[in-house]
Parts: sequence; structure tokens; C-alpha cells
Amino acid sequence: MNQPDAVRIGCDVVSLADIDDSMDSFGDRFLHRVFTNREIQFCTVTGTVRRERLAARFAAKEAVVKALAIPDIATPPHEIEVINDATGRPHIVLHGSIAALARSQDWGPVQVSLSHTDCHSMAVVAVLITPTAS
Repeated sequence: MNQPDAVRIGCDVVSLADIDDSMDSFGDRFLHRVFTNREIQFCTVTGTVRRERLAARFAAKEAVVKALAIPDIATPPHEIEVINDATGRPHIVLHGSIAALARSQDWGPVQVSLSHTDCHSMAVVAVLITPTAS
């Protein structure tokens, strides 16, 4: 018997100070371990890395993990990517094992909203789950 459609939601808030601390402690190693090249490129404006953009993307990655409802597995951060379309609207792109897990949970397209203040960035992720016939 098919289950009805459902919506999964995840949200997260990240302190810009935490991003600063990671950048100060680990520099480029932190950037390249957590973010894809496209994310780093988008977050770099006139040669300066915009920490609020990084923090929003980090929050989005955490929000996806929460929506997956699997807190006990290690999640490769590169497998959750936040890209922006030509109009600047952010989109989530899943890769590798995370994409396979989302497919196994019958995920539809992922919607994301990002925001920031002078001290925090946040993300909310929503996805429609449409169970397939079995």
C-alpha cells in the first residue's frame, strides 16, 4: 500500500564566528574539505571569501542531513552542493551516496531558502516525498 505524499523539512543556523574560526584554524583545507569548487567560486567576490555565503551553504548542507533523518552517519559535505542559477536563486544538488539515499527515500526536487544577518546565516530545506508503487 502506498503512503501519502509527505514533506520533509530541515533547517540549520550557523554562526559567522564559527566560519571565521574554521578559516583561521584550517584555511583552504577547511574550504576544500567542506565546499565544492563551484561553491567556493560563488562565495568569493573580488578576491574575498564572503563568510556569510559560506555559512549559509554550510547551514543548507546540515538542513539536508536533517531532512534525510539520518543523524548517525558521516555525511560527505561535497555530496551536498548549493549552486545558484542565473537569477541568483539557490538550488541543492545531491551527489554520490547522499543522492542515492535521497532516491531511496523517494525524494522529489529539493527546495532551499538561505538568509543571513551580520552574525548568523541560516537555511531551510523542504522536499516532497512521493512514495513509488511497490
